[in-house]
Amino acid sequence: MQSVRALGNRPRTRAPAFLFALLDACSVLAGAAVAYVFRFNDLSAWSEPTLLLVAFNTAMAVLLFPTLGIYQSWRGRNALEMVTLVTLGWGAVFVLGLALVFTTHQTHALSRLWSGTWFVTSLALLVVSRITGYQLSKQLWRHGIDVQPVAIVGANPLSLTLIERLRKNAQSGFYPECVFDEDPTASTYAGGLPVLASVDALADIVRTRGIKEIWLVLPLREEARVHTVLNAFRHDFVNVRFIPNVRDIALFNHSVSEIAGLSSINLLASPSADPRFVAKQIFDRSFAALALLGISPLMLVVAVLVKLSSPGPVFFRQWRKGANGTEFQIYKFRTMVVHAESAGQLTQAKRRDPRVTPIGALLRKTSLDELPQFINVLRGEMSVVGPRPHALQHDELYKDLVHGYMFRYRIKPGITGWAQINGYRGETDKIEKMQGRIAFDLYYIENWTFGLDLKIVLKTFIHGFGGAHAY
Repeated sequence: MQSVRALGNRPRTRAPAFLFALLDACSVLAGAAVAYVFRFNDLSAWSEPTLLLVAFNTAMAVLLFPTLGIYQSWRGRNALEMVTLVTLGWGAVFVLGLALVFTTHQTHALSRLWSGTWFVTSLALLVVSRITGYQLSKQLWRHGIDVQPVAIVGANPLSLTLIERLRKNAQSGFYPECVFDEDPTASTYAGGLPVLASVDALADIVRTRGIKEIWLVLPLREEARVHTVLNAFRHDFVNVRFIPNVRDIALFNHSVSEIAGLSSINLLASPSADPRFVAKQIFDRSFAALALLGISPLMLVVAVLVKLSSPGPVFFRQWRKGANGTEFQIYKFRTMVVHAESAGQLTQAKRRDPRVTPIGALLRKTSLDELPQFINVLRGEMSVVGPRPHALQHDELYKDLVHGYMFRYRIKPGITGWAQINGYRGETDKIEKMQGRIAFDLYYIENWTFGLDLKIVLKTFIHGFGGAHAY
């Protein structure tokens, strides 16, 4: 058995997302210019509506593409999926642009031939740049750059096959880091990798080395070990994948992907960006933009009232967890007098709480204090519909008390949600209230459809944002 200290560090690099956004923006602009030359044989006579459409589509591409997962790592995913997402994303941007043109009654000022040529040209540039980047990434992975370490659970002939395949196919973007198995003979199938003999040792290596992939290469009969690993990493935002021999068995209801030529069943992983979520992403950004435009006068009035209510800032900002545990600052209108609490402590607002200002009480009762969160939605940190994000202190408190609590952070949190329209809003002074809220959140995640989102939004408007426990 090799020492854990033998684990090596591979060189890693991550291209900033803004570089991809800049490249895509250039592709959109270049496509517009090429199409304009093709249609008018001149680049000096751009009309104002045309420039407005080009600017709008460029900005929307930069805003929308990240929400579709286009800028995420493509390791373990195929080129067809990548091209499909880019095509859907650019198509959605173009439809939004045309909607803007119709809304502003500028259709007469645009050339249909130029518009069609621009769509095709920019799409070709976007696809070519993405495929080129994908091929360059594979070359980097082949040389050990930006590769993702993998912890393998289970030492058996199949895991040895997996280790050998990962080593031979470095362009997959993964490399085997270590093997966990309590069997004394595990080194026989470890392929020379360090062998860890306890779950605690595995957890220590995963957390200290930032390993984000744990692959369970186990027989289906080892259900107990599967649950042990899932329980050990229930608070960690790592991808736990099950890689059984699936040739002679029926697959159960989990998403399946192919890695290094082997099938993997995702047991504990974030919902991947796929076409099913395109409608939700487009709806979030569009709804947030329109909402902010429509409620801007109301927000201005509320901001003035908050400022006059007591000394302090207009906005209250607090760190919350977003999708996959990524922390962000949530925006609310300040409803309390400025005060300080002990480090690590957070006191929930209670009925007739003296810290709440008179204006703040009204805002909390009507949920008007939540309106600035449309800014979070526009920035891609939140969704219109999803589990409500809790304060970090509450996450630490409830993650061990409520089963499945941290699963709710596998997707973006929302301004409203399934739990809220079913009465779970406001103070959670009893553990049963939090358990009920989490049960509704998990139901939403397991049964999500775009139609369910629309139903929640509609019910929120019909029944209002208030509640008996909103204080």
